[in-house]
Amino acid sequence: MRVQRWLRLCAFCGKVRTEGGGWRTLLGHSSVKYAHLTQAQQWTTTSPKRLCHSDLGDLYKNESVRRYLKQHMEEYTDLSEKLQHACLSDSERKVMISKHAKLLPLANIYQSIEQALKDLEEVLSLIHSAAGSKDEDKQLNQLLKEEEAEISKGILALRKDLIKALVPVDPLDSSNIMMEVVSGRTTGGDICQQFTREMFDMYEGFASYKNWDFEVLNYTHAEFGGLHHAAVRIAGENVYRHLKHEGGTHRVQRIPEVGLSSRMQRIHTGTMTVIVLPQPTELDISIDQKDLRIDTFRSRGAGGQSVNTTDSAVRIVHLPTGITAECQQSRSQLQNRDTAMRMLTARLYQSMMGKETEQRDTARKQQVRTRSQSDRIRTYNFSQDRVTDHRTGYVTRDIKEFMRGGEALGDLISDVLEHAERESLLELVENSISLKRNESETNAD
Repeated sequence: MRVQRWLRLCAFCGKVRTEGGGWRTLLGHSSVKYAHLTQAQQWTTTSPKRLCHSDLGDLYKNESVRRYLKQHMEEYTDLSEKLQHACLSDSERKVMISKHAKLLPLANIYQSIEQALKDLEEVLSLIHSAAGSKDEDKQLNQLLKEEEAEISKGILALRKDLIKALVPVDPLDSSNIMMEVVSGRTTGGDICQQFTREMFDMYEGFASYKNWDFEVLNYTHAEFGGLHHAAVRIAGENVYRHLKHEGGTHRVQRIPEVGLSSRMQRIHTGTMTVIVLPQPTELDISIDQKDLRIDTFRSRGAGGQSVNTTDSAVRIVHLPTGITAECQQSRSQLQNRDTAMRMLTARLYQSMMGKETEQRDTARKQQVRTRSQSDRIRTYNFSQDRVTDHRTGYVTRDIKEFMRGGEALGDLISDVLEHAERESLLELVENSISLKRNESETNAD
């Protein structure tokens, strides 16, 4: 369709008269000019925009962000000139090449936007010329306006890509994770345990939807089909990037299916906690066996053949930190010990990360907090068929479909991730401006 429209446009362009009395043709072809866009990016220029709190590309209008972007472009230009003309030592050239390579993707997108703006100006000029001519052709004018709209959408897509290129990269995004789901302790009773099982099933469904591996490490049943606690290892492409913001307290509001409250239609409220710990490919953690206390005990559970007859469950305590991990999933004590060590290693790694940042506690403590409703990140209201994320205000309906862990959960996760990237970039820009201001004040003194 685009090609046919463009061929018609090219055929008519010879009729457009310039202000000087000459004739002009429209240079270039939008489908060629934007050929560097991926198929997904081209679709974003035509498909309906998903409803969310804001668009990451809107940050392009932010004055501070534009100033920050300008600094990067000036640095890129300066590095390009020095690499071409300056006499540099091998070490200096190596450092500059590394910086230049990091800025290159950003510069390419920026230059694409500049070229697209020139194309848009050319089309607008032709529209103005065609409108002022005596032999104005309505079909030509329509084609030009369609071309204007297409280029404008391409510019918006490029601007969003530009902002994404500015967002700081989390080096752990590609990591696999250790996820724990824990039933609330203070509110809801059985409703918390039932909700915890549903949340476990939801994440298992999402892992299947994303084609990730979902390995159960520990699963402690509760009465009436509920779940006290479970730990799983999820492996796949960019697992931590997608699930890192799922950590925190999740609240449920529903009318119980059985009991007096179900007959009186009374809504109960409960909570559960999700804990997400990254597992980088290489964990540089040295654990002295002397610092470990390893206990064995009989598995707790619903019973069954050979379940509670041997001391197969294992609990490992890291004495210097008090961090504990246990596993009773297997009937083999050796397998449970190996799994518990993996869980302990992940928790120790997260603890080390928390100490290095110094500005925040470990992710586990951040996510568990007090497990109270005031710390909730999301509410699942079954009575009103609604899920609400309190960090972004994102609301979605059809809660049964959402709890399947498919596309609906993926849309919410994408919205939360975009919000987090937005906040991360604004914080980075603010810190950069503050640093520049301090440097200027220091130089002035």
